[in-house]
Amino acid sequence: MEHFVVSARKYRPQTFKDVVGQQAITNTLLNAIENNHLAQALLFTGPRGVGKTTCARILAKMINSDGTETEDEDFAFNIFELDAASNNSVDDIRSLTDQVRIPPQVGKYKVYIIDEVHMLSQAAFNAFLKTLEEPPKHCIFILATTEKHKIIPTILSRCQIFDFKRITVKDAKAYLKYIAKEQGVTAEDDALHIIAQKADGAMRDALSIFDRVVSFSGKDLTRQAVTENLNVLDYETYFTSTDLILENKIPELLLQFNNTLSKGFDGHHFIAGLASHFRDLLVSQTESTIQLLEVGDQIKQKYLEQSKKASQEFLLQGINLANDCDLKYKTSKNQRLLVELCLMQLASITFDGEKKNSKYFIIPASYFQKKGITPIPVTKPSVETKTAVKETSQPTKATEKEPVAANAKVIEQFQVKEPIKIDLKQDSKRKSGLSLSSIRAKKEHQIKQMEVVIDETNLPTEAFTEEEFIKFWNEFTEKTQKEGKHNLASILAIDTPKVKGTTVHLEFPSETNKVELERQQYDLMGFLRKSLNNFDISLSIVVNEAVSKKYVYTDRDKFEKLKEKNEAIEKLRTTFDLDI
Repeated sequence: MEHFVVSARKYRPQTFKDVVGQQAITNTLLNAIENNHLAQALLFTGPRGVGKTTCARILAKMINSDGTETEDEDFAFNIFELDAASNNSVDDIRSLTDQVRIPPQVGKYKVYIIDEVHMLSQAAFNAFLKTLEEPPKHCIFILATTEKHKIIPTILSRCQIFDFKRITVKDAKAYLKYIAKEQGVTAEDDALHIIAQKADGAMRDALSIFDRVVSFSGKDLTRQAVTENLNVLDYETYFTSTDLILENKIPELLLQFNNTLSKGFDGHHFIAGLASHFRDLLVSQTESTIQLLEVGDQIKQKYLEQSKKASQEFLLQGINLANDCDLKYKTSKNQRLLVELCLMQLASITFDGEKKNSKYFIIPASYFQKKGITPIPVTKPSVETKTAVKETSQPTKATEKEPVAANAKVIEQFQVKEPIKIDLKQDSKRKSGLSLSSIRAKKEHQIKQMEVVIDETNLPTEAFTEEEFIKFWNEFTEKTQKEGKHNLASILAIDTPKVKGTTVHLEFPSETNKVELERQQYDLMGFLRKSLNNFDISLSIVVNEAVSKKYVYTDRDKFEKLKEKNEAIEKLRTTFDLDI
């Protein structure tokens, strides 16, 4: 087997022109060499894999070149590399300072490249200070580190600092395309883009990933092969998820999330990627911000198409929900449920079901649709509309028997009653939002909002018997009891209703019972009207204080009631001569 050289070493830049993504630094170093303006102590700092050591080697080679050497001359006698991670003691630095005094045998300069210089101990830094401040004329120090903040300020002040930046996805992708061409690998544009993104600004990492994927898929590099090998979520996953969210398909969305988890992906990774996807869709909606998308041309076109389906309000709310889930994920005890709940909330943002459409109607919208009636949603009429309706609906003396105009009749049928006026200045004291009075006021306000005058000529008024009415009355009472509304159920059981025509008469012992039932009569009347198919049914409640006396039982009354249920009670009393 032939010896394999990884791409990171095989294609290491040999000149400043080959260095990727660091044009500002390479141009500065070139000008410094040409103008003989190079400092004797340089500090290269930046993330891993961006070219710090490479630039140090190129610089060391260039400052010793005079044009007479051969191409393969590397000036190994003049270039000394020291790994500060393993040579970080005072003795190592003293040995280095002793070597500094000896001039070079070949070339003009001796170059000392100290990698990972932040690993030096405090004593080693102090021993290095004097030599770094006043090195011999033939000596240049190049320090390289990924953590500049760990270097003591006295060292930093003696160096000329060059900050290397992360390599952009565009530059990394272009260099990978060049490497693929050199190796005879056919690579899709999106595949190279995913590798460049996965490298996170490090060219060495990008080349390592490239070698790994090529070993997996051979000479044909596809996006699918890259996503499988790197175990990253494909763009299609997020495009499909967003389509399901916009279409309010919650079951399919949960199944897709379960499928994603079954492939070995983390729920945290999925929800964070979905938030980024929403961000990219938001960016795609404005032409001036499309350049912020770091994706290939094919994927960019998909983003543009899907961004037209989603509104800006939806995307902003979606980003907020997904980001909130992202923050809570690590502290959650049921992480899967947290993500599923977030997905259901996202799919409900644009949901507009029957409940939302029928909230202004006493009768559900489905009933109107079955009867062929188009319901008109209630809107608050303006002052001009109210005036016009009053003027139109008032017939003149000459036309008292003529019907009102059709358009005025429609407006009158669905006219909202006068809204409740609340003067916030009447009560200066602040009340709790959870007080009984506030809950009661809120409920009354909601009931008032639901009050709509409906044209009764189009509603069914089928006849019914009192037995049928009692049957459905008891059915509603049982239903209320099962729902946990025990207070309402007990009020309904106080008196047996008496039906006269379409009016239901009830007699209660106290005003409290009457007020409570009137407050909750809308569910009751809606159930009875729908069950009996008669919308003329009305409720009449009378308070009779004399009835309340029946419920104040004496001891004799209680005994007689028990005796009716079991005659043996009387025998027990007489046998033992018990008092009542």
